[in-house]
Amino acid sequence: MANFSKSNVPQFSVDVYQNEYLPEGGREVNAIVTVTSTGGGTSGGVPLTGASVSPAYIPGRGPSAAVVIMVDCSGSMEYPPTKMRNARDATAAAIDTLRDGVAFAVVAGTHVAHEVYPGGGRLATADARTRAEARDALRRLSAGGGTAIGTWLTLADRLLASADVPIRHGILLTDGRNEHESPEDLRAALDACAGRFTCDARGVGTDWEVKEVTGIASALLGTADIVADPAGLAADFTRMMEDAMGKEVADVSLRLWTPVGVEIVFVKQVAPTVEDLSDRRTEAGPRAGDYPTGSWGDESRDYHVCVRVPEAGIGQEMLAARVSLVLPDPAGGTPQALSHGLVRAVWTDDMAASTSINPQVAHYTGQAELAQVIQQGLDARKSGDFDGATAKLGRAVQLAAASGNADTAKLLSKVVDVVDAATGTVRLKAKVAEADEMTLETRSTKTVRVKK
Repeated sequence: MANFSKSNVPQFSVDVYQNEYLPEGGREVNAIVTVTSTGGGTSGGVPLTGASVSPAYIPGRGPSAAVVIMVDCSGSMEYPPTKMRNARDATAAAIDTLRDGVAFAVVAGTHVAHEVYPGGGRLATADARTRAEARDALRRLSAGGGTAIGTWLTLADRLLASADVPIRHGILLTDGRNEHESPEDLRAALDACAGRFTCDARGVGTDWEVKEVTGIASALLGTADIVADPAGLAADFTRMMEDAMGKEVADVSLRLWTPVGVEIVFVKQVAPTVEDLSDRRTEAGPRAGDYPTGSWGDESRDYHVCVRVPEAGIGQEMLAARVSLVLPDPAGGTPQALSHGLVRAVWTDDMAASTSINPQVAHYTGQAELAQVIQQGLDARKSGDFDGATAKLGRAVQLAAASGNADTAKLLSKVVDVVDAATGTVRLKAKVAEADEMTLETRSTKTVRVKK
C-alpha cells in the first residue's frame, strides 16, 4: 500500500437535486444524486485529505491495472471469414492502446477457455516487446468449437486475481449464443466474478442474444453494445481500452444511511445508463448499505434514490437519507469517505411547493420509463402482440422526444414509422433489419443528461 498526496488522488463531489417539500401525509422522497470524479488533483471535487490508497495512481504512468481480452473463437466466427480477421485486428488495436506497465492477457473462448498470450496462467506486462509478441500470437487464432462464456469469465477472473492491482478489467467479444453451457452455469460464473473485475461486452454481427450480452455487462458493471459490422471492431476496441486506461480508482460504493423508520424504495444509476442497483446492497453497519459503482476515471454519473419516510405533521422536517461515496481500505480497515450529500424531507401546506416535481427527478423518471417501454415493446413485437408493441414503442417515441434523447429517437425510427412524436402515435414497420432491432434493444438503457 502506498501513500499519495492529494495531488495524485481523484477528487469526488456529490450534489443532491430534489424537491424536499411533502404535503401532509406525504411519504415518498425522490432525489437525483450527481457524483463527479476529477483526477490527479484537478479542481472540481472534494480533496481526499490524509488519503492512504492502494497504488492506483502512479505519477507519469496512469492507473496500475490489469486487463484480459476474451475473444470468441467458436466456429461461427469463421462465417464470414472476415469476422475472425476483424476480431484479431481489433484485439491487436486494443493491445496497442495499453499503457506501459499494465498487466494483460488474451483468452480464446470456445466451449472451453484457452490462454492465447502470454500463457502459463499468468499476465504479461505491457511494453514494446510484449505487445509485439501478443500481436504475433493473435495471428494463430482460428475459429472452431462451441460457446461457453462462463468458462471464459472464470479464466479471466483467475488471471486478473493474480495481479496485485486495484483496477481489474475485462473486454469480451462474442458473435453467438451461449449454447454450450446452461444459463445457470453462466449465472454462477457471473455471481463469482461480480465485484472482482469490471467487464465491457460486445456482440458482433446479429446472431448473438442481446439479453446475454447486456446481462454480462450489467452483472460486471461494464458497458454493452452491438458492432453490427465487424469492420467497426478495431475502432470500438480502441475506445473501450482507452476508457479502461482512464480509470483511476476501483470499488467505489454509494453508501446510503437512513434514520430509523425510513425504508429504501430503490437506488438506480440513471446516467449514463439505467442500471437498478437496489438488489446489490451489502450491509455496512447500522441502517447503512453500500451499492457498487465500479471503477472511475474523470467522469460524472447520476443516481436516483427513492426512500419512504414516516408520516409527519405540517412544519416538521427530517433528514431522509445521507448519501456518501466510500472507498474500501485495501488493508481491511475502515473505508474512506470521499464525499457526501443529504436528502431532506419537509412537510408543508403550501400546495405549490409540495406538488412541484424537481426537473432532474422528472427527467430521469422519464428516462427509466423509456428504457422499460422499449424493452416491453420489442418483447411484445417478438411474441406477435403487435397492438401492445405499437402502444409501448409509441410511448417510447413520446418520451424520447420529450427528453431530447435524439439518439434513441433515431433508433426507434428504424423500428416504427412516427406519425406524431408528441402524442406517441406510431405504426410498426412491416420489415425491420435485425441489426436495427438489436441495436435499439442493446442501447435502450442509454440516457441523456438533464439540461441544467
